[in-house]
Amino acid sequence: MNAYQQFRSSLAVYALAVLGSFLIVIVLVWAMFRYTHPAPITQNRVGERKKALAEIRNTETESLNTYGWVDQSKGIVRLPISRAMELILQEYQNPAAARSNLVARAEKAAAAPPKAPEQPGKYE
Repeated sequence: MNAYQQFRSSLAVYALAVLGSFLIVIVLVWAMFRYTHPAPITQNRVGERKKALAEIRNTETESLNTYGWVDQSKGIVRLPISRAMELILQEYQNPAAARSNLVARAEKAAAAPPKAPEQPGKYE
């Protein structure tokens, strides 16, 4: 076998290897697309999504426009937006006092719960 024939056979082997690699990648991409592609949205699913969105918006509207407890044990309440804006305008007539009040409220809201009592030893 001369050098030219040897070169052609090795070139053919490399070409087949590259072609095989591309085919493997194409099959993997097709498989991943098939497995990760979501199912089409049917009319039932559209109705469910619209209902869920309406529920979320109603909950948000209620949260923005009504009073309620956020954390009753810490004394944190939820105010309607309009009332909260009125209170902020009144409070920031004196900015220094408002800032110190804000810091105190933030510390109270973020306070760590009390440490759990240590368990007595097995023989105590």
